Amino acid sequence: MINVSDLSIRIGARTLVQHASFKVDKGMRIGLVGRNGAGKTTTMRLLAGQEDPRGAVETSGEIHVNGTVGYLSQDPREGDAEQTAQQRIIEVRGIDKIIARIKKAEHEMSTQTGARAQKAMEKYVRLDHEFTVAGGWAANAQAAQIAASLGISKEQLAQPLNTLSGGQRRRVELARVLFSEADVLLLDEPTNHLDHDSILWLRDYLRAYPGGFVVISHDVKLLDETVNQVLYLDANRGVLDPYHMGWQAYLKQRAADEKRRRAQRATAEKKAAALRAQGEKMRAKATKAVAAQQMLRRADELLAQVEPETQIEKVANLRFPDPAPCGKVPLEAESITKSYGSLDVLMGVDLAIDRGAKVVVLGLNGAGKTTLLRVLAGVEEPDDGKVVAGHGLKLGYYAQEHETLDVHATVLENLAAVAPDFDDTKVRNVLGQFLFTGDDVEKPAAVLSGGEKTRLALATLVVSAANVLLLDEPTNNLDPASRDEILKALNSYEGAVVLVTHDPGAVQALNPDRVLLLPDADEDLWSDDYLDLVTLT
Repeated sequence: MINVSDLSIRIGARTLVQHASFKVDKGMRIGLVGRNGAGKTTTMRLLAGQEDPRGAVETSGEIHVNGTVGYLSQDPREGDAEQTAQQRIIEVRGIDKIIARIKKAEHEMSTQTGARAQKAMEKYVRLDHEFTVAGGWAANAQAAQIAASLGISKEQLAQPLNTLSGGQRRRVELARVLFSEADVLLLDEPTNHLDHDSILWLRDYLRAYPGGFVVISHDVKLLDETVNQVLYLDANRGVLDPYHMGWQAYLKQRAADEKRRRAQRATAEKKAAALRAQGEKMRAKATKAVAAQQMLRRADELLAQVEPETQIEKVANLRFPDPAPCGKVPLEAESITKSYGSLDVLMGVDLAIDRGAKVVVLGLNGAGKTTLLRVLAGVEEPDDGKVVAGHGLKLGYYAQEHETLDVHATVLENLAAVAPDFDDTKVRNVLGQFLFTGDDVEKPAAVLSGGEKTRLALATLVVSAANVLLLDEPTNNLDPASRDEILKALNSYEGAVVLVTHDPGAVQALNPDRVLLLPDADEDLWSDDYLDLVTLT
């Protein structure tokens, strides 16, 4: 499976992991946990054999893989954009290539004679056996069953990837990884964009999975119900602590470990203080200067031998901008329609966003929620109808897959690009509020984790003075503390918001006054009766 020996990971001057050794074997269900930016996604990429796109990550140690690995990254923009979703899922086992070779053998059998025809027939028999062993006959049905369980409809399976939303592409990638039946699954935030029923199905699937898996997730219930081991990445110590136990036992043991470290540290500090006090007294006497130096050195050694006490993890100061003045109706959609091929996504959407309005958009996966926000943001043009910008409109758009970020630019460059009036010091100050300090600001956006990309995308909103925010799943990829911060920001923001989310807490924090139901484009006053629909849509 996967064997890791003495692995150390550095980005710039920062050490993420040092001297970690562990393995992922059959039946091992591992939760890889730690705060946003601790290095979980970077570690997962290395396990999957993924190259760092900008060469910013330095590693030492060894990673040996024996068997097949299925990797779900946080970026769904993979594969041939012209492929259908079903082709993308099926190809992972190589079945599509076998089918192509079978068709070639069939053609040769029908066009060749004599020895060549006999050779083609033997080739066909071998390929037919290979196809059967690979589960080819049942492949389409199995892929369709996995896809349906993840909320991918038959119509979406037949669509090219470039017509799907980011959330739909993400579910296709998850279906592909699960369909691969790899020896080891590496899953980075697999519940993102899943509805309630799909999450329940995924939990059951992972509990019964015969191979091994490593999962990064902020879904505590998923970890509680599926993992039997935990790897805790301590960002303060740069240590990957293994806990060979389930989630609840891990929480208790980690608390006990931190209590033990505090006690050891307190004891060492007490002894070191006594040695220092005695050493300082003796330093004044020439006859005891050597002994004094030994005592001071021993005090330093005592402190160096104990592990540092776990610090309180910092939380980004997530907040939204003070909205610029604007007219009564800063943004309006008039009879918006949008289709991809023969698939109608938006059908005659009318929506007036008044100054300070709070609107939640609800609909099943694939109903057009993300498409609506992209059209309102000007990222896509409607097929019919129009988007009207009112007096003083300043838009802020948070895309669920962080498409607004330039992955080829650094953190610093991304923020500077949207804040041309800010000098370098002011840009760095804003980034510092979002926990990007020191060498972190020079990291390319391509190597950021999902949580770090979320923080950077939110930082770009802060400097925008936006009076209308279009927010597509803004709480995805955030740890609980950072999620609480964004909920506070939503609750206090005075501008208008159009929100798409599966998070009931985000809706409650927004305190919406209206709801738009897709695909029917029905608008209604908000009622808590709609809250039950949030996790189902």
